[in-house]
Amino acid sequence: MEATGLGASPFSSFHSPLGMTPRNQLQSYPIFYRRLRPPISPLSTLSSMPKVAKHRADHHQFRLLVTSASVTEFAEQEAGIESGTDSQQQEEKFDWYAQWYPIMPVCDLDKRVPHAKKVLGIAVVVWWDRNENEWKVFDDTCPHRLAPLSEGRIDQWGRLQCVYHGWCFSGSGDCKFIPQAPPDGPSVHTSKKACVAVYPSTVQNDIVWFWPNSSPQYKDILTKKAPPYIPELDDPSYTKLMGNRDIPYGYEVLIENLMDPAHVPYAHYGIMRVPRPKNRAKADREGGRPLEISVKEFNVNGFYAKQEWGNSRFTAPCIFSAFTPIVGDQSDGSVPVGTKEGPSSHVPTKRFLLIFICIPVSPGNSRLIWTFPRNVGVWVDRIVPRWIFHVGQNLILDSDLYLLHVEERKIMDIGPSNWQKACFVPTKSDALVVGFRRWLNKYAGGQVDWGNTFSGVLPPTPPREQLMDRYWSHVVNCRSCSMAYKGLNVLEVVLQVISIASVGFVATAKQGLLSAAARNTLVSFAVLCFVASRYLSYFVYKNFRYHDYNHALR
Repeated sequence: MEATGLGASPFSSFHSPLGMTPRNQLQSYPIFYRRLRPPISPLSTLSSMPKVAKHRADHHQFRLLVTSASVTEFAEQEAGIESGTDSQQQEEKFDWYAQWYPIMPVCDLDKRVPHAKKVLGIAVVVWWDRNENEWKVFDDTCPHRLAPLSEGRIDQWGRLQCVYHGWCFSGSGDCKFIPQAPPDGPSVHTSKKACVAVYPSTVQNDIVWFWPNSSPQYKDILTKKAPPYIPELDDPSYTKLMGNRDIPYGYEVLIENLMDPAHVPYAHYGIMRVPRPKNRAKADREGGRPLEISVKEFNVNGFYAKQEWGNSRFTAPCIFSAFTPIVGDQSDGSVPVGTKEGPSSHVPTKRFLLIFICIPVSPGNSRLIWTFPRNVGVWVDRIVPRWIFHVGQNLILDSDLYLLHVEERKIMDIGPSNWQKACFVPTKSDALVVGFRRWLNKYAGGQVDWGNTFSGVLPPTPPREQLMDRYWSHVVNCRSCSMAYKGLNVLEVVLQVISIASVGFVATAKQGLLSAAARNTLVSFAVLCFVASRYLSYFVYKNFRYHDYNHALR
């Protein structure tokens, strides 16, 4: 894929149609987020570490203890974190459980079945309630024997049925039917203990959102605080294809990687090519260069940054966006707030937005939803299937996946809150990453608050083929890729059948029934079908199952 218009944006050709980099303007959107929990001690995880890991951690801790506080100040100044950017008092904390969280794009949810998802360590089931014509988000636990409701079905009356014993629940979480209860006995299904916990949920911008607290006091939270609204995703003049993937490293590493434009020519070499300024010689094969990035605003809600090619914004906790300044906007370049009631009045003629939604799933796991609305070249998305775009986008994610998986474990060894002292980040190209880590430490306790669900210990590293698996992390969760996967597998079998049938027909045909030319044509056709089937098998495996990436051989 080739980038031609965004300079060194983090994913400058990650998401343009057919790998072509957009030449148009980008812009972000408004989001509302607040507060977090008290900080966690960076040394608190050492006592539970294995001996080898603890030895490494001790080594890093020694380095950290002898590092003065001036290193942090030096890194922030050199990386473009301007002094005096804090606009709120330090004591204000970010509350992870007082936010709306996206779960999945509606386009990738099947209304016929319940879907198991996890956010902030909370296991939920998402299902379509046809009686109320809306998506519901329940706790993924049947109150009977704690079986997962996501393994159940939606019955003929539109109720969510637990497949273990047949208990049925309405969209309000009330139990409507217990098959084992005598019809002339007490109405045990009306007991509060028979109800399922229901989370507040809504659909906005074609994404299902939920509030991670099922307490009755939050039943009407939508009237007090709405999820972030992105006007472009409801604008019919924009294309808005979405994608999602489960990522085998944590939320923090996912966000900072998306914020890092300097890694693009190296980690994605051969996939993404970032143009260099004219009259500037390449310092190396990949074309890395100094980048001017500075953080201009910084508070509990996130931060805003300026780059040489445009601007970017992190809106806590999930959203990172990249955009160019609006034409004719005389403000500081920040993105105007749009709402359903009053969208922004700024309407540039050509616009392209990069929107990344990073969801904390569990320690060492996250989910990425991406969408790149634009109002140019819309016809391309109407012709080209969505799975074609996902092939290239997944390759980009795979090319640095193993690096980041290992990096996260090293960060946990030294303690997340000590990241900036352990990492040497002396250039402005790291300003966004340094800004995110600063926000995380200052307002968010240094890491995601998992409550009582997880201790924060990372899961063991699986074999490389399992770690970089595409089928379970993306294909089964993407309706377009899932249909393409099934269709291509059917086509492979059809080609093999045609090949065998052609050879069989030639072999059994009576002498004189077929001319020599006809025989040769059928045999050639059979060979071509067989070769095509083998190539198709290779293509399916590489693009829907597993595609390794060896940087040393690029």
